Amino acid sequence: MHNFDLFQIEKSLEQEIKSINSLKELESLRVKYLGRKGIINQLTSKLALLPLEERRLQGQRINLLKEKLISIFSSKEDQLKLSSEIKLVPVEVGLPGIIQSLGKIHPLNKVIEEICDVFLRMGFSIAEGPEIETEYNNFTGLNIDLEHPSRDVFDTFYIEDQNLKFKNQNLLLRSHTSPVQIRVMKERKPPLAVIVPGKVYRPDAIDASHSFMFHQIEGFLVDKDVKFSDLKGTLYLFAKEIFGKDIKMRFRPHFFPFTEPSAEVDISCIICKGKGCYVCKRKGWLEILGAGMIHPQVFRNVGYNPIHLSGFAFGMGIERIAMLKYGIDDIRLFFENDLRFLEQF
Repeated sequence: MHNFDLFQIEKSLEQEIKSINSLKELESLRVKYLGRKGIINQLTSKLALLPLEERRLQGQRINLLKEKLISIFSSKEDQLKLSSEIKLVPVEVGLPGIIQSLGKIHPLNKVIEEICDVFLRMGFSIAEGPEIETEYNNFTGLNIDLEHPSRDVFDTFYIEDQNLKFKNQNLLLRSHTSPVQIRVMKERKPPLAVIVPGKVYRPDAIDASHSFMFHQIEGFLVDKDVKFSDLKGTLYLFAKEIFGKDIKMRFRPHFFPFTEPSAEVDISCIICKGKGCYVCKRKGWLEILGAGMIHPQVFRNVGYNPIHLSGFAFGMGIERIAMLKYGIDDIRLFFENDLRFLEQF
């Protein structure tokens, strides 16, 4: 339990925050404790190593500490703002004041943090990988053969500079976050429960629903006796946390080279509640992600024995989730930096 000395973390913050004299310093301290790679998320990522009962207890304690730290930062921020206003000496009392506007979290980052928080509470940890990948990690290791359309130059950004080849492998801008699945499984031994947020690239023409750069979250779990029912339960909990407890979900058979069996996952339309409207094209359902049981060949490619291990994987587009969640009808709005749009979130 020495790695979960929550009382000491709270005391350390209380000492450090006493010396903070500006909002910029306060933000740096907040990132240290509450950022994606901060102390709280580091503690949360260790929960998966604990027995189930102890994991639940420590998870509750960490959530309570997180709420307390948020309260401490909020109180300090109010104090700094009030102090800065008192120190201002206006030259002309008749002139209007100049308000320095503060930025907000981008809606895509907001959704990423919300999704990551859901899976962290389920015991998953976060992993990241490079955006420039090898052809093996992006395709071959994931059981995507040479004839697959996604390996065509019209569907992938290949890097043509021969000097940038890695061990005689072609390099490319990753077309999905799944290569990190290969990297993690090569570096670690099961049990594994990992989510991978990040940017991906595909040479798509830009329109209301496509962009050459977008964001994905890959998730995968590997252990003994993992079943499709485990995948369904995990995704049901995710959908209810993100879209509301009244949401319904269905799984449709599909094909992905790296999972077998595979499925596309739909939720009941959040606009019409499944009755049919223009958003769901009168079907009552909205597709949100693809998923399935990890293909045995993928296990063999990373040195795992598919006889003794099983697992599931899923992947979703963040822009797709954000557009459904907030009722946005054009993906380009996320990237145009129009404050009239961004300030709504």
